[in-house]
Amino acid sequence: MNLLLLFDDDFLPDGTVHLTGRRAQHAREVLRAQAGERLKVGRLGGLCGEGEVLSNDAEGLRLGVRLDSPPPPRAGVTLLLAIPRPKALKRVLPAAASLGVDRIILVNAARVEKSYFDSKVLAPDFVRELLLLGLEQARDTVLPEVLVRERFRPFVEDELDVLCADAPLRLLPHPPAPSPLRSLGNLAEARAVLAVGPDGGWVPFEVELLQRLGFMPFSLGPRILRVEVAVPLLLGQLSLLRSV
Repeated sequence: MNLLLLFDDDFLPDGTVHLTGRRAQHAREVLRAQAGERLKVGRLGGLCGEGEVLSNDAEGLRLGVRLDSPPPPRAGVTLLLAIPRPKALKRVLPAAASLGVDRIILVNAARVEKSYFDSKVLAPDFVRELLLLGLEQARDTVLPEVLVRERFRPFVEDELDVLCADAPLRLLPHPPAPSPLRSLGNLAEARAVLAVGPDGGWVPFEVELLQRLGFMPFSLGPRILRVEVAVPLLLGQLSLLRSV
């Protein structure tokens, strides 16, 4: 935990913060925080800063906070993700939050097991906890928006263009594609949608439908990667190409 995330109901009337549970335990047992020490903190959805430890005991952690710094810049990416195995999704969601993804759309696909939609990993509270872990790791305070869509074709045909109207750069990692991401031209500033298929890949019908909406196929190379490996790699490649 590189950042103690603060929620609205953590703040006391005098402006100090009182934390209990996992966050207080981490400060007490891992950080060994003593009175007078300063910890990195951030208010969910708001600014980052420092919290001075006023007390840290069995009753919880009490901080005096100063919030004066913006969180890290956003990635400018919507992740359109065919729902992977629940174990993989538990890794992908914190990673996406850590890397500043703005929106995560979890969608059905031909090669997605229908049972995945019944997994506890998709429960809103569980998703939120996974995203918070990612924010804590990256010292960020902004939660990605998460949408779940159980029908691929109606979503792509009726919603996707509207949801992603502000994202002209539409990217489709697809193993049969001959060219790498850098061949697609200038990726510098445009907001992007990254459509990542399941472990078995998008089927031809899904690829065709996405291409009709302007998604450009590209290759990650000769290796076939699992989703939990491919997503951070793709986000890293896109970030690197935008910085040059």
